Amino acid sequence: MDKDVSGPRVVVGVDGSPSSYAALRWAVRYAGLVGARVDAVAVWELPGLYGWSAPAVDMDVDEDETRQKMRRELTDVLGEDATDTVRTHVVHGNAADVLLRAAEGAEVLVVGSRGRGGFARALLGSVSQHVSQHANCPVVIVRGEPS
Repeated sequence: MDKDVSGPRVVVGVDGSPSSYAALRWAVRYAGLVGARVDAVAVWELPGLYGWSAPAVDMDVDEDETRQKMRRELTDVLGEDATDTVRTHVVHGNAADVLLRAAEGAEVLVVGSRGRGGFARALLGSVSQHVSQHANCPVVIVRGEPS
């Protein structure tokens, strides 16, 4: 990600969960208040990719699907006009590690309280818990709408 651009940045993790949509809305509002740009980061990883040998997979297919889905989600969550104010990044790797790298030098890192996986009763997802303990910038954890 381009961290050399001057001015404050707000980094937000987007994974398709209700709490990540709430985090995205929060990040855009906050960025508007402080004059920052928003970098929305979607991370994809092939399950089971590490630790075993598997047949060759076309990894571009998953990345392209993730990019298309992210564009649709941003439009659904923010509206057509607001999507122009958000820079999107689709990155392959471990979600917590990618978000921590993306947030280097950022004003704030914003994540949802729970992602799409995990246990319904967990207060924090593994990614939000990890980044809250290891980020070099402030971290805002946003809860999704109650279901």
